[in-house]
Amino acid sequence: RPFKGILYFGLMLTPDGPKVLEYNARFGDPETQVVLPRLKNDLLEIFDAIIDEKLETIDISWKQNCAVCVVMASGGYPENYVKGYEITGLDAIKSFEDIMAFHAGTKKENGKFYTNGGRVLGVTAVAEDIEKAREKAYEAVSTVHFKDAHYRKDIGMK
Repeated sequence: RPFKGILYFGLMLTPDGPKVLEYNARFGDPETQVVLPRLKNDLLEIFDAIIDEKLETIDISWKQNCAVCVVMASGGYPENYVKGYEITGLDAIKSFEDIMAFHAGTKKENGKFYTNGGRVLGVTAVAEDIEKAREKAYEAVSTVHFKDAHYRKDIGMK
């Protein structure tokens, strides 16, 4: 049977050219968090076309914008990290335009969110250019707090 689905390749650009780090039959995380917000099509329509072997009949369209995702991680990630710290500020993200918080290593108990993994949240911003998307993403990240939170400061830079 032929494969029908998603193939994800994790690549790293090196001085010797691109190198494959991993490949999976699933979406990449957090890579997909900047791809799907830019998709104009209904994803289900694309999946149906893949299953029916009619992908060539779909005109896949993209919004003319940019997206940046900043991953907020637990202190100690990827090695040893503590779970169970309360996450605050998520409600503030709802007030931002074109900002999405993708939960990864979180759990919800009694109406509150807590850290429950190494990569806790992916905060994605969409804007007309990469600089504005980056600025919005980091502004949103600054509203979210949990003990020992850390994140890269160079996302979206060249």
